[in-house]
Amino acid sequence: MADSTNSVREIKPEPRWAVVLAILAAAAMPFALPRSLSLLPQWMVATIVVLLMIAAIVTHGIHQPRLNEFFGYSILGVLTIAQLYSLVTLIVALPRHAEIAERLLESAAVLWVTNVILFATWYWRVDAGGPNARDGRPAHVNGAFLFPQMAIIAPGTDGKSIAEVEGWRPQFVDYLALSFYTATAFSPTDVPVLSRWAKLMMMVQAIMSLTTVALLAARAVNIL
Repeated sequence: MADSTNSVREIKPEPRWAVVLAILAAAAMPFALPRSLSLLPQWMVATIVVLLMIAAIVTHGIHQPRLNEFFGYSILGVLTIAQLYSLVTLIVALPRHAEIAERLLESAAVLWVTNVILFATWYWRVDAGGPNARDGRPAHVNGAFLFPQMAIIAPGTDGKSIAEVEGWRPQFVDYLALSFYTATAFSPTDVPVLSRWAKLMMMVQAIMSLTTVALLAARAVNIL
């Protein structure tokens, strides 16, 4: 009976509500930016993201993983393009004084938060084949990131990790924490990075985060 219970627990799919909330937050962030920093009208970006999200939710519910991944990547593509455009435009606007100081500071803070959410979703979507692939495994033992549960040996076992014993798999909040640490410390903390693509993505995130933080600091110094 215990084995049966463990088996059911191990194959339980990850709840997706946290990802949905995070994407909605990222789609709402452009509304706090000046129109000059947005590639498209803010309502248009939000509408596109919401429509793609509805399609992703429906395809997940009817067990169409390939379509679900297509819409998931489409959401990230739209948000990433919008984020890059806003960041580049912000950098260009700084020396030109195209926006008042307060608006530039607010915009840099908004882009920093969006950066954390966006890369957390990228890590969650890509790691170990993505969420659909992870849902089909009893435990998370291989991936681009070495979470502590994968490395710590469970006591009283024959060298098995906590992930293997407890049927542990990373969820969105684990990737959100990883993204937050990367954006604040500009490097991984308790989660070593194993794959090359993950290292490159974290380098890009750190550069984008450092750029927005540098803009905040430079503008704050000018104001003072």
